[in-house]
Amino acid sequence: MTDTHLSNHDQMADCLQGLRVIDLTRNLPGPFATRLLADLGADVLKIEPKQGDPARVFGELFAALNHGKTTEKHEFHDPEAIATIKAHLKEADVMLDSFRPGVLVEMGLDAKTLHAINPKLVMVSITGYGIAGSYAKEGVYLESAEPKNSSQINHNWSDKAGHDINFMAMSGVLDQLKTAQGEQAMPNVQFADLAGGSDTAVIALLAAVFAAQRTGRGRHVAISMTHSLYNHMVMPKVTDKLINSLSGNGLNDTLLPQHDFLGGALPCYRLYQTADQRHMAVGSLELKFWQGLCEVLELPSLKEIHWQLGIMPNRPESEAASNTIAEKFASQTLEHWQRVFAATDVCVTPVLSLYEAKAHPLFAHQDEHHATSGWQQVN
Repeated sequence: MTDTHLSNHDQMADCLQGLRVIDLTRNLPGPFATRLLADLGADVLKIEPKQGDPARVFGELFAALNHGKTTEKHEFHDPEAIATIKAHLKEADVMLDSFRPGVLVEMGLDAKTLHAINPKLVMVSITGYGIAGSYAKEGVYLESAEPKNSSQINHNWSDKAGHDINFMAMSGVLDQLKTAQGEQAMPNVQFADLAGGSDTAVIALLAAVFAAQRTGRGRHVAISMTHSLYNHMVMPKVTDKLINSLSGNGLNDTLLPQHDFLGGALPCYRLYQTADQRHMAVGSLELKFWQGLCEVLELPSLKEIHWQLGIMPNRPESEAASNTIAEKFASQTLEHWQRVFAATDVCVTPVLSLYEAKAHPLFAHQDEHHATSGWQQVN
């Protein structure tokens, strides 16, 4: 059994003990990545410019991202400061930065320079759009870490500034976030920064450290938040063809996001509004869950209206099923449906607000920064 006296962070905090990380990043993606490393036991030294990380103005956010890290402030244009940073890097395992391509060269912290003093150093640069063209050709990033065809990547976006909303927009992800009426939604979760940046950086970093331990050679890896997020679009890239083939539409027809397989087209996988203008999330994708849902809702006549039985979204009976279930959910409040589905196992849950989630027993083990790790050690 899991030791309930230890937090999830504590249970895994010995995994990266001894890993020495120099963090030159700021704002959100890099600091969250090194927060994850620190939670796993890494020793993180955060080096900020003299004016500090811009995220400091957000107070609690900065504390949540950077507690437990050692911090130093240096003037990055001062040769003595760069010498101090190099001294740290000589003994480090990992360095992360979030500068635009080319800045490390200007600072004298490029891969060629740093690997001359520490061959095993893993360098991870979190970028908005990746590297291409002259940056790849001129070896700004360590050649051994680049694919052989890197010089063939010739987009001109490497130098462009951007934030999460831009990376989401360019990857195609933002367009997928549509209401049932097709209106564009404005996300309040930084998917590109965190999934495309932080999480991808940690995966690449740990893989590169593992390789360096075996080979004695470090490398410089560039993370593109936009490309990583585009890579996460695995379902939308294929499901429109699937649903078109099953529905009898043209295979090359592009479905609107809200009409895609998991975008609201299926009666068994969508959001339904309640009487108090809240929503229940129905994820009864498989036939057994759908039939269980129909039993709970006392709608047995709908049990055979399911995509696994050949009833595709373009069929009248499928649309009728959606309307019937919508009317059912609209007849009662969210609280009522929470009680009804609390004792069931048919993949139906309330859509909680952030404040409701914070207070939910599911997150009772969150720490003082309202954080819960995505891992648990099971003994």
